[in-house]
Amino acid sequence: MSTHINAQAGAIAPYVLFPGDPLRAKFIAETYLENVTQYNDVRNMFGYTGDYQGVKVSVQGSGMGIPSATIYAEELYRDYDVAAIIRVGSAGGLQEKVKVRDLVIGQGATTDSSVLNNIFDGQVFFAALASFDLLDTAYHIAQEKSLQGGLHVGNILSSDRFYNEELDKQKLADYGVLAVEMEAAGLYALANKYQRQALAICTISDQILTGEETSAQEREQTFTDMMEVALETVVAMSQGKK
Repeated sequence: MSTHINAQAGAIAPYVLFPGDPLRAKFIAETYLENVTQYNDVRNMFGYTGDYQGVKVSVQGSGMGIPSATIYAEELYRDYDVAAIIRVGSAGGLQEKVKVRDLVIGQGATTDSSVLNNIFDGQVFFAALASFDLLDTAYHIAQEKSLQGGLHVGNILSSDRFYNEELDKQKLADYGVLAVEMEAAGLYALANKYQRQALAICTISDQILTGEETSAQEREQTFTDMMEVALETVVAMSQGKK
């Protein structure tokens, strides 16, 4: 067991899906996995392990923001020897071409968080990048599927604040940032620290420019494209197809 995950040794699979919402973790486990066991209920941050197409996979809620997500990612990598974590989260579109229900795969994660800055004591601006094999596999799987929306790959923003009127979103868009979420940069940094793998696949839940948005229930239960892309990526990686 670790401080925030009460799983026994061997209870967590090498590949973990990592939604912010623990109820999305529950939905994924109940909808897609067979032979499911719940290994974590500490602070209601649910974690499950089951089988998907014959491959063992876990789903662990992370909470919102880099401070929360990195607690769970750290313990998964450090205490449970997890090989790869795939974030399956929601994000706000920053570009006109990035529409509600589109998929955005985070090739890199810009951030205003001091967490990454503090890791290196202000000596460098660390480039938080996804693991290429995961990204490449997920991208090609997504390309082959009939997605509800479009598919985008590139830079995303991991913001420390959800409500941030001072943030120059237009300038970020001008510099090519596709969407804003709150966890990927911290996850990518920890994956590099432990020499493991990480990827963020996000569904656009709201469009910053137009104000269009989805409901909490839709974010929990209907963002199935990214769930299926992530699960099929796990299968491909586990079976050595990449």
